[in-house]
Formats: sequence, structure tokens, C-alpha cells
Amino acid sequence: MGLMLSAALREALAGWLAHLKALDGASANTLRAYESDVGRFLSFLAAHHGENLGARRLAETSLPDMRAFLADTRGRGVSARSAARILSSVKGFYRWWAEREGVDPTAVLSVRSPRYQRKLPRPLSEDAARTVIGTVGDTAREDWIAARDAAVVTLLYGCGLRISEALSLPGTHAALPALLRIRGKGGKERIVPVLPAAQAAVAAYVRLCPFALAEDPSAPLFRGARGGALNPRLIARAMEQVRGALGLPASATPHALRHSFATHLLAAGGDLRAIQELLGHASLSTTQAYTAVDAARLMEAYEKAHPRA
Repeated sequence: MGLMLSAALREALAGWLAHLKALDGASANTLRAYESDVGRFLSFLAAHHGENLGARRLAETSLPDMRAFLADTRGRGVSARSAARILSSVKGFYRWWAEREGVDPTAVLSVRSPRYQRKLPRPLSEDAARTVIGTVGDTAREDWIAARDAAVVTLLYGCGLRISEALSLPGTHAALPALLRIRGKGGKERIVPVLPAAQAAVAAYVRLCPFALAEDPSAPLFRGARGGALNPRLIARAMEQVRGALGLPASATPHALRHSFATHLLAAGGDLRAIQELLGHASLSTTQAYTAVDAARLMEAYEKAHPRA
């Protein structure tokens, strides 16, 4: 990519990524994805026009150029969902760059995103979620590790946390408060109530843990076998083992417990806006996916129970 782009565009891309990191709190993984997406776009334009790409040529990007880019992306076997994500990244960069250069971004921003069928969350049933929490530590080689794994999955299901959010809790939370201040995606903060069952699960882990958790405020609450930060892969592995033992589908992952939290709250009459706040979703449309899940579960129960002629 570097040989085909002007120094000014390389600096612009770096500046946009720095902006996202500083103001939006984008994670390292998110920044790498954005850089890859926009880099793909800029490289395509250079090859499409057969010349090194500079600011003047980028400013002249037309609707046919954008359509050609999407066609090329899809032709490389990229799914409609991924193509839509790439286009969203490109629009974000171009909007930022055009504003600073005084360029009209209409041609880029007006291109329609590829349509795709959004995947519905795949939650566990309430019974399955309870059974997972009760058995997730059964294969652990030490009691404190069993208690640790149970505490983590209880937080995922009981508080709707992402695995990254649960594992970023500091050791100073060894006595888990009734309310957690969670910093989620994009640096967005939210307040999450903690159920007594989650407090009890963390307390059981803390009693058995061989490491001094609260001494260093910067150290994590959940530790690996050698005392370092717990690798999320270990929780995923524990879930793999328990779903194999219980005959659960491959969709029964740590993240499915967060989906289950939202779906079960909605089924119990929870307010959609309140669930949005608890999950930390920036858009209500993201949370509304759970209404489709709940409707699907209702129809499934109807089909099983309704008497046939």
C-alpha cells in the first residue's frame, strides 16, 4: 500500500486513526480493522486509476468509483456483511478527511451499503444458563480455578458483561459493589447493578484465590494459574467443556451468556431502553435484535404446544 499512496494520504490515515483512539476510545483491534478497511479502499483506487494516489485524485472519487470498489470487494468473496463494515470504515475516514480538506464527500457518503440479513443473537434457555453456571468449574484442576470460572460466567449472565469487561475488573473489586461502573466499547461508560448471586460467586472465588487481589489497584481481579491476568481463551475453553458435557450447541459461548441476560430480561417484561443502557449499546436498533429473538422463541413454543387438528 505504501508505494501507491502519497505521503499526505498516509499521514491522513494515521491522523484519522489517532483521532479515533483519542476521542472515541477505539480499541487496538478496532483500529487495526479500520486501517485494513481504508487501506484496502485506497489501494483499490490507486490500482483502479493506474497511478499513485494523492489528495487530488482522492478528492475526485466518484459514485462509479465507489460502485467499482464494492463490486471488486464482493468479487473477492467478501460477504455482504463484511463489505458493509468496510464501506462504513471508508465513509468514516472520508468524512473526516473531506472536512479537513474542504472536499465535498457526497459521492462517497451517498453510496448504499450492501444489504445483508442480520444474525440474531443465540441465547441459552434459562435452565441451560443456570446449569452452565452450576457446572462450569467441574473439570477445573483446582478449587479456586473452578470458583474463578463460575464467578466470571455468573457476571456475564447476571450483569450482561462482555468477557473483556469482566476480565478488566480490578483487584480492588474483590468485595464486589452493588453497582459497577463499566467502560465498554468506544469508551462508553454505564452503571450496572450487581445481583447478590454475582457478589456471592466473586466472594467465593476471592476466598479461595491464592493471590493477594486488592494490594495493587492496577492488577486484575481475575487471575490465571500463575497470577497474571486471566486469558479470555481459558473461559472460552471452560465453556467448550461444559457445553460438551451438557450437549449444548456450539453457539453456547461466553458471549451467549450476555445474549441470554438480555433475552431473559426482555421476556420477563424488561424495558428495551433500560436493557440498552445495561448492555451499553450505542444504538437502540442493536438492542431491538432481542425482540426478534423473543418473538422467535414465542413462535417456537406456540408451534410445539398448539393442538393440531
